[in-house]
Amino acid sequence: MNIELISALALFALVSSITPGPNNFMLMSSGANFGFKRTVPHMLGVALGFVLMLVLVGLGVMQLFDLFPISYQILKVLCVSYLFYLAYKIATSHAPDSSSKAEAKPFTFVQAALFQWVNPKAWTMALSAMSVYAPSKTFNAILIVGLVFGLINLPCVSSWTLLGQKLQNYLNDPRRLRLFNITMALLLITSVLFSMV
Repeated sequence: MNIELISALALFALVSSITPGPNNFMLMSSGANFGFKRTVPHMLGVALGFVLMLVLVGLGVMQLFDLFPISYQILKVLCVSYLFYLAYKIATSHAPDSSSKAEAKPFTFVQAALFQWVNPKAWTMALSAMSVYAPSKTFNAILIVGLVFGLINLPCVSSWTLLGQKLQNYLNDPRRLRLFNITMALLLITSVLFSMV
C-alpha cells in the first residue's frame, strides 16, 4: 500500500470516526452520565472492537453477504431494532439518586466491542474501508487498514466522551439531564436512519 493510499485511508478513518454516529452519541452520553474515567472501558471496547470487526470483515465476513444476501437484510433489521432499544433506554434514563448511583453502569469493554456488530455505521465504515482501501484482500492490506483505524479511532471516540464529561456540570440539574438524554436518544435514532439509507 503506497503512501498516497494510506493518507487517503487515514483521512477516511478520521472523518468516519469523528463524525456523529451511534458510538459517538453513546460515548458522549456515557461521558455526561458517568464521567471520562468510568467510560474508558467503553471507549476501548469501541476502538478495539471495531478494529477486530474490520479485520474479520476483510478476512471474509463480506463474502457471507455475497453468498447469502438475505443475511445482510436480517442484520440490518437486528441492528435497527437494537439501536431503537438503546435509544429508548437512554431517553428514559434519569439522574441516579444516591441509592441507584452505584447500580448505574456504563458499557463494559465486551459490551462495547460486541456493539460494533449491531452498529450500522460501523458496518458501513468496515465494508467501505475494505472495499476501497484493501480491495485485493491481502493479509497485509487488511492489517494496514486495521492499524490505521486503530490509531485514529480511539482519539476520536475519546473526544466525544470528553465532550460529554465537560457537560456534566451543566447537566447536574435533573431536568437538563433528562432533556440531554432525550436529545441523545433522538440523535442516535437519526444516525441509525441516515446510516441505513
